[in-house]
Amino acid sequence: MKVVRTAIPDVVLLEPRVLADERGWFLESWNARTFRAATGLDAAFVQDNQSRSRRGVLRGLHYQVLQPQGKLVRVVRGRVFDVAVDLRRSARTFGRWVGVELDGDDHRQMFVPAGFAHGFLVLSDEADVLYKTTDYYAPEHERCLIWNDPDVGIDWPLAGEPLLAAKDRAGLRLNQVDTFA
Repeated sequence: MKVVRTAIPDVVLLEPRVLADERGWFLESWNARTFRAATGLDAAFVQDNQSRSRRGVLRGLHYQVLQPQGKLVRVVRGRVFDVAVDLRRSARTFGRWVGVELDGDDHRQMFVPAGFAHGFLVLSDEADVLYKTTDYYAPEHERCLIWNDPDVGIDWPLAGEPLLAAKDRAGLRLNQVDTFA
């Protein structure tokens, strides 16, 4: 597994080794020992989530207070623009974002640590997104940073308005959301 640091060093891209031949391909999508050796981080995942969305759907930017979740995100089929926004007030990267295209064909994954808001925009006709979390889903602790906050300034690869869930349309701006120490 190759680890690539992003503009926010705590958010990392993982590029698994893919073994391919005339039969197809094989990859190891998760190995705790390899991840720890490559990043110095210990991630204990407790839940897997999967979604299917169509082109133009934007999910997020979600996070949880009291039970913050780290996420390991990968696309099984299709393409998305995956985004993490730093909500850790003590971090020098507070309020900054990083966005990466994830594609089911290249198998890259993005690790988003706890303390970040996360979301993605579907770029293909459909996309299946699978992500592991370091804590359980707790709807009472879920919060949403609005996708188009001008103070964050995410450069979404989007013409027009995305398709949003009601809770995502009701997201708050950075200066209104609950943040982390």
